[in-house]
Amino acid sequence: MTSLQDIFAPHVRDGSLPGAVALVARGDRVEVETAGSGGLGGGAPMARDSIFRIASVTKPVTAAAVMMLVDEGRIGLDDPVDRWLPEIAKPVVVRTPDAPVIDVVPAVRPITVADLLTFRAGWGFPSDFSLPAVQALFGVQKNGLSPQLVPPPDEWMADLAHVPLLHQPGEAWLYNTCSDIQGVLISRVSGSALPDFLAERVFEPLGMTDTGFEVPAGKLDRFTTSYRPLPEGGLEAVDAPDGQWSSLPRFASGAGGLVSTVDDLHAFARMLLAEGTVGGRRLLSADAVRQMTTDHLTPAQREASGLFMEGQGWGFGGSVDVAPVDPWNVMGRYGWVGGTGTAAHLVPSTGAVSVLLTQVQMTGPTPPQLMRDFWTYAATATV
Repeated sequence: MTSLQDIFAPHVRDGSLPGAVALVARGDRVEVETAGSGGLGGGAPMARDSIFRIASVTKPVTAAAVMMLVDEGRIGLDDPVDRWLPEIAKPVVVRTPDAPVIDVVPAVRPITVADLLTFRAGWGFPSDFSLPAVQALFGVQKNGLSPQLVPPPDEWMADLAHVPLLHQPGEAWLYNTCSDIQGVLISRVSGSALPDFLAERVFEPLGMTDTGFEVPAGKLDRFTTSYRPLPEGGLEAVDAPDGQWSSLPRFASGAGGLVSTVDDLHAFARMLLAEGTVGGRRLLSADAVRQMTTDHLTPAQREASGLFMEGQGWGFGGSVDVAPVDPWNVMGRYGWVGGTGTAAHLVPSTGAVSVLLTQVQMTGPTPPQLMRDFWTYAATATV
């Protein structure tokens, strides 16, 4: 592929991609490309400031907020979280992963802040979604495209407490749930609602003016429609600009609730590349950034999480490349993908940043070919 347009154009022409916005940067050199429109059937042309549901690209932002509280000494990585989250003070664990949810044993130790950040608390999704405890978790972890249907944080935590852990704390990497728990932890430790904390401590200092848990009425003309592929071909609209994100939800999901733009996500990446600083102001300690972007998993944990990470490791809030499995893998490359068709990564050793925002949901944990083509381009682009 010689350009981003070469990657996008065939998908836009055949109707499988309504539109996309992509950013590839290396230092001060930045390339931004737009393609298609914000919706099928003659929507407004996609623009650099188009707003997207970024889904799980929310996770690194949430982890950074947790680390701000760690930097301030308000919580410690080794602290048990039951001081702030009493609902999960005495978790139980299914005796074996395939055991019924009533066949449980006590957790051998408390869940810690580090367990949440590394996704090893015991709640979350493994490669096998059919396990009884995982099926029970689906009753609490609602569809990420329906934030208005999730109960408030206190009620959500009470519901989660009735679901047994799939593994003992620290034993296994499990996807997603820990980021939502992190969001509740941030709110209770800080005394601020998660949207307010992120706005004050992350978005405003970084100039991320279009990032949040809702899209104000004055920006709905820039908000894209979300689609999912149909088994028989074609796309189905699942959320319109005036839908689920047109008002603040009762539960602001630290796992996947944000909307954003390519430039806002670039600003967040630049802060991490600058070891936690922006414009001479320090938002995170260099050590916090290092811990976020360092793999914390054992080889066995990485192998078991292959469905999601394809051989790579996990830092805080995102994956960390530890093996050259694919052409785009670079040791230390950090970031994550979103089920709504989004991805954002940075490479500390080179200063490279790549952001891809589309409107088409992924059909599973495996990134689609479009995303892989984009990563290949980003890895070789001179910008």
